[in-house]
Amino acid sequence: MGRLTGGDPSLLRRINSAVVLHALRGADALTLTDLTRVTGLSRPTVEGVVEGLIVGGLVVEAAPEEGEARRQGRPARRFRFRAEAGHLLGIEIGPHRVAALLSGLDGRIIGAGAREVSETAPADERLERVRTVVADVLRRAGVPRANLRAVGVGTPGIVEADGTVRLGTALPGWTGLALGERLRRSFRCPVLVENDANAAAVAEHWKGAATDSDDIVFVLAGLSPGAGSLIGGRLHRGYGGAAGEIGALHLLGRGVTPEHLLSTTDEPLHPLDEQAVAEVFALARRGDARAEAAVERFTQRLVHDVAALVLALDPELVVIGGWAAGLDGVLQPLRDELARFCLRPPRVVQSMLGEAAVGTGALRLALDHVEEQLFAVDATVTARR
Repeated sequence: MGRLTGGDPSLLRRINSAVVLHALRGADALTLTDLTRVTGLSRPTVEGVVEGLIVGGLVVEAAPEEGEARRQGRPARRFRFRAEAGHLLGIEIGPHRVAALLSGLDGRIIGAGAREVSETAPADERLERVRTVVADVLRRAGVPRANLRAVGVGTPGIVEADGTVRLGTALPGWTGLALGERLRRSFRCPVLVENDANAAAVAEHWKGAATDSDDIVFVLAGLSPGAGSLIGGRLHRGYGGAAGEIGALHLLGRGVTPEHLLSTTDEPLHPLDEQAVAEVFALARRGDARAEAAVERFTQRLVHDVAALVLALDPELVVIGGWAAGLDGVLQPLRDELARFCLRPPRVVQSMLGEAAVGTGALRLALDHVEEQLFAVDATVTARR
């Protein structure tokens, strides 16, 4: 590509279009006078940009406000952003369920659906369940599949830029799965696949507990925890997409696996058996000595895993999500132990989005992709570089 300069007319048009589109998307409806004031552009420039956006289907003239039409004279023309000009999907693929969120181009959710799936389900069955959920959500919302502009997907595992799962031990048949390629057969738009903890971190920054923080760690807490992090407001994946895989820390000289740590017998728990895990925590609350010891071992391992990441990244905030976040007695030990280990302990809070975090982050992934196309001026949180 040639070198762009400040006088390049195509660049100026893109900047002006992005500025006007930003203003319209952030308001219900604006007049040309409003847009001139808000953007600082000349009226002729605003008029030209708005007409171009109307032709492109992104802007439409709004109906006069109630009572305005009764006044004498022709009311000023008002314009609004057409959020319905395209739609976005955020898909969560998990061990026990698949879910989908649907929004317009403004990110406002207009449809949702979920279905349970067995943790032992093979890849083909899990993907078929995804297609069923998506079809149901689109049908109930009355949105044609052809109107989708981007699809974001959150999944366990280390994910390559093209959507291939390089390593995914949580789901049967997931390692080596060309997930992005498989899902693109069902859509005519870009499909962007992301690690589930990374997606959840983005979601908490967008709509959850981390909206006021740009340096955060989100911990998807479980027997094999994972983490996603934002540094300076941008998602940090690492060189090969494996940043935050704290569930592998037990391999560094720790002989006991997490499944053994939380077991009250000589047999390890199954990593995906959430009911068995919940029973151990319930027994501990009732005073069972073996369960109390198991929970203490599990909590200490989780604290050490999180502390390793906190010491490396020095985040302002740690958000705890996943099934362990809903169990009593996890947050305060984390706060106490991080205060011991860290020079500047971060705040530790519970996820505000719960089980919707991964799907919400996947939706934000799709929204960022579309915004990069629409605005092409500001860098996005999730864009791969």
